[in-house]
Amino acid sequence: MGIEPVIMSAGELESERAGEPGKLIRERYRTASLVIKNQGKMSCLMINDIDAGVGRFGNTQMTVNNQIVIGTLMNLADDPTRVSVGQDWTESDITNRVPIIVTGNDFSTLYAPLIRDGRMDKFYWQPTREDLINIVDQMYKKDGISRENILRIVDAFPNQALDFYGALRSRTYDRFVLKWVEEIGGAEKLGEKLLRRKKGAPLPTFIAPKGILLSRNKKWL
Repeated sequence: MGIEPVIMSAGELESERAGEPGKLIRERYRTASLVIKNQGKMSCLMINDIDAGVGRFGNTQMTVNNQIVIGTLMNLADDPTRVSVGQDWTESDITNRVPIIVTGNDFSTLYAPLIRDGRMDKFYWQPTREDLINIVDQMYKKDGISRENILRIVDAFPNQALDFYGALRSRTYDRFVLKWVEEIGGAEKLGEKLLRRKKGAPLPTFIAPKGILLSRNKKWL
């Protein structure tokens, strides 16, 4: 799409210093604005997993930084061209308006006025079968699995969440790593083989699996 995003994570929305996360949001927002102004590229501020940073879960306590982050985002939504990071205001200090995109798993944990209609447009993504196939295809690209076999994997495990296919790949590698550890002498000798080998002795070589085992029929792809 030709967009150069400025990215933040949920871990940056809290700090031991009061006000620091709010200031960081404003700085990143202005950075994205400068990308638009100086480089002539589209940009945006993206905050990943915002509910993990400022969401309310169970008995979690609202902190000063949580309040400042929410207030900062609300202010950016309402007045996106006047953004200060502590300097004196000047009439000529106009910031290019920058889209703010946030991702999350449960927006009901966020402060209600922040996510109200008119301040935030919400899009709930549910991948189609074609979306799922394309994503899984990229996920398994380094494993050399053909698109035809990707279709078979998706069809073998229908109606699964996307992370299921990542877990399937991880479990396949886990199984092969455990088998490899047994082949080189077991867990008891792993440190000796890897760390206390003789000078010049080659390291044991792990050969990655060539396919994914479909557990329903024990067939390798």
